[in-house]
Amino acid sequence: MNRRHFLATLPAFATLASLPGVARAQHAAGLTPLRFSLDFRVTSQTSPFFLAQSKGYYRDEGLDVTIDVGAGSVASITRIATGAYDLALGDLSALIEFQAQNPDSNSVKAVYQYYNRAPFAIIGRKDRGITNDFASLAGKKVAAAAVESTRRMWPMVARHLNLDVKLFEWVTTDFAVRDNVLLRGDVDAATYFHDSAASLFARMPEKEFSVLKYADTGLDLYGNAILASQKLIAERPQVVAAFLRATNRALRETVSDAAPALAAIKAREPILNMEMETVRWQITRDYVAAADARTDGLGAVRMDLVERQIAAVAATFDLARPPRAEALYDLSLLPAAAERKVLA
Repeated sequence: MNRRHFLATLPAFATLASLPGVARAQHAAGLTPLRFSLDFRVTSQTSPFFLAQSKGYYRDEGLDVTIDVGAGSVASITRIATGAYDLALGDLSALIEFQAQNPDSNSVKAVYQYYNRAPFAIIGRKDRGITNDFASLAGKKVAAAAVESTRRMWPMVARHLNLDVKLFEWVTTDFAVRDNVLLRGDVDAATYFHDSAASLFARMPEKEFSVLKYADTGLDLYGNAILASQKLIAERPQVVAAFLRATNRALRETVSDAAPALAAIKAREPILNMEMETVRWQITRDYVAAADARTDGLGAVRMDLVERQIAAVAATFDLARPPRAEALYDLSLLPAAAERKVLA
């Protein structure tokens, strides 16, 4: 798919349906129904949302929240834009492209920065000569899904590091078999959300791999954020604020002690390997509660970094009309700073 136009096939915004969560009558119990989409399947990466649900934090805020699995962080944006969902977890760089491709639309906004740094990484086998230097990928084969964020952001990293964007060969692989092709040696490396590699490390020791993190290049990319429709923000801001208070409460607790959140996802998906999910959350935690989040509070962003990210995305994908930083976010509904302070 042409990178410049991967979002161009979205439905016309004039025909967007009204949001289901706010258009329906409140439940008999007096709770406001909301539909929330994950970026992907149920794992510890998003366990705080299930903690908030299981401990009644959403209910305490007057909400009846349905949490559905996602189809990727780009799909999360379209789910909101088309009115299928009220809120979702989606990638900020993809939102930049979305707004650039649809400059007359202001339908989707980031309201809470979940990943303070994007967990993009290329993970390579040391026995194939891959080190912690991105240049060591020269001439290698790297597996990735056809359209996924880590792969799509590679040209930005190459540009930043003055490397040839064609440094290595892409091998298009489905998410479900990515670990297998890397372990078999069909490829030398693969793209991951760093925390998603917990399944790989469960099958082959992490010490056998080099983890090339995009966050270590100095790009300072924000990752997945909680997204909401502009319609919901404008018409029912108290509902968005309530969702963020409950979610922030659960995220803050999970950063300090993951056990209750892990129990919550185990209740939702009994087949989960909890040893693997524990490792996964330990990686996620470093991206969610990164240094800036510890200084500024969970959910916040620094607009100078957002502007740099917009410029990098625009240059990489040749965006003619990149959005302004303030057009991407509405952080007016964040919980108070004291409530977003990282406790541990």
